[in-house]
Amino acid sequence: MKEGIHPKYNQVEVVCNCGNKFVTGSTAKSIHVEICSKCHPFYTGQQKATAARGAIDKFNRKYGFNK
Repeated sequence: MKEGIHPKYNQVEVVCNCGNKFVTGSTAKSIHVEICSKCHPFYTGQQKATAARGAIDKFNRKYGFNK
């Protein structure tokens, strides 16, 4: 490897909008994310319920049913 061309690799703290914090390695000095594994619907199990609600709403709009 050539000397002096590679960025410094540091331990940085990643901060999510939900307040979750964890440490990872990166060349960035700090990382701020909008969504993480603690609040993402796929990882929390909320994705299926959200998808089902959307399908029900689509069906109701298609056939003119009101709630």
